[in-house]
Amino acid sequence: MAARLHAAAEKLPFLTRTMTPVEVLSEEGIELIEHNADTVLEECGIDFRGLPEALDLLKAAGAAVDGERVRFPRGMCREIVTASAPPQYVQHARNSANNVTIGGPHTVLAPAYGSPFVRDLDGGRRYGTIEDFRNFVKLTYMTPHLHHSGGTVCEPVDLPVNKRHLDMVYAHLRYSDKPFMGSVTHPSRAQDTVDMAKIAFGEKVLAENTVITSLINANSPLVWDSTMLGAAKVYAENNQANLITPFIIAGAMSPVTVAGTATQTLAEALAGMAFVQLVRPGAPVILGSFASSMSMQTGAPTFGTPEPALVLYVMGQLARRLGVPFRSGGHLCASKVPDAQAAFESAATMQPTFLGGVNFVLHAAGWLEGGLCMGYEKFILDVDQCGMWGAFVKGVDLSDNGQALDAILANGPGQHFLGTEHTLANFESAFYRSSVADNSSFEQWRDEGELDAVQRANKIWKQMLADYEPPPFDEAKDEELTEWIARKKSAVPDSNI
Repeated sequence: MAARLHAAAEKLPFLTRTMTPVEVLSEEGIELIEHNADTVLEECGIDFRGLPEALDLLKAAGAAVDGERVRFPRGMCREIVTASAPPQYVQHARNSANNVTIGGPHTVLAPAYGSPFVRDLDGGRRYGTIEDFRNFVKLTYMTPHLHHSGGTVCEPVDLPVNKRHLDMVYAHLRYSDKPFMGSVTHPSRAQDTVDMAKIAFGEKVLAENTVITSLINANSPLVWDSTMLGAAKVYAENNQANLITPFIIAGAMSPVTVAGTATQTLAEALAGMAFVQLVRPGAPVILGSFASSMSMQTGAPTFGTPEPALVLYVMGQLARRLGVPFRSGGHLCASKVPDAQAAFESAATMQPTFLGGVNFVLHAAGWLEGGLCMGYEKFILDVDQCGMWGAFVKGVDLSDNGQALDAILANGPGQHFLGTEHTLANFESAFYRSSVADNSSFEQWRDEGELDAVQRANKIWKQMLADYEPPPFDEAKDEELTEWIARKKSAVPDSNI
């Protein structure tokens, strides 16, 4: 156990894939999806609700505005996005060693997002608290296999809705020095995030760099609402990144088919990204795709099924043609506990994530119950798999050492390689070493308590939190932040909206 934990303390950079992404559609097929998305934008249109300035911007750019319905001339959104949206960008962390590049051949992994419940082996399922939130920020900080602190890693429901974002953003800034995501539940909360980042990073740093990436979800089908538009506008005005993601349960929020869901996803994302570019040309955007299937018998979301995997592959192709970073994937499952169902469904979602060339992976660790629950043990099990995928995307080593030709020639027929010079030189790094899996003999496993993977994960996260030490943080900035937060909290009464 001690050796596993020591190995987990290693620091690793974000991933750079060496393999060409898998593409499931021909050129003609992709062009058909693009054509159909433009038809949706032109003939049906998208509702932009509750933000008149958005309608004004879009109308001035050439869109037809009828009330809150916006119809776009064919190709308009694509032209706006390709004219100014960067193909990749650096999100700067408080510790520059943790900066990440989002786009191109790179993959950045972040924990799960948005769960109101948490689960652990000891206490079962319960509402999340700010202590749980801080715990997951600390665990994410400590693992080398997650490169980004994420955003709402769980909802701290013990805090007022209108103030909890202050504690969440502070936790990311104080208990980690990895990149983080900002609040999007109200435009004013997005502005609070920006203001807090100005204190932590300095106004000049924020003015010249992207230090926040935030999740902006469409209200599918074909609606952008004022909350999301307002938050996106705040971040874009400050040159911070927006992750524009249609959140779709196919069959309920889009057609049941792969092509239909991809068409609608592209139309919604194009409209959202075009809006961001009109607010501030050059502001970073990520094309996001979150599509799940559903049980046609019960209406419940399902995960790990083939159809969402195909949507992911298609959307990856579309994002690369558009020339913007792509977000999708994660260790998604519908299981309520970290069991075999959770493992199989998570693996079935993560494989297309990496093979499809996803740049930003939200929900890489901790997801249970269709996103309703953040699991402590599931987090550890998922992180271990993230490490394995990190080793996989390095590809095949064709250096002299990787070819090992001299070792083969020197060893000869019928002789094992266990004691060869080449094996001894490579044995520490030859294969990925799981921090969770047990590969000992049955007798050793029995003598050590017959622990299953979930029980081992339970011991690991507890030890990690016991070993946690916060990253350095300038005392003057910390004091300024805490005083600023105290003033904001005292200025308005608590509210649950």
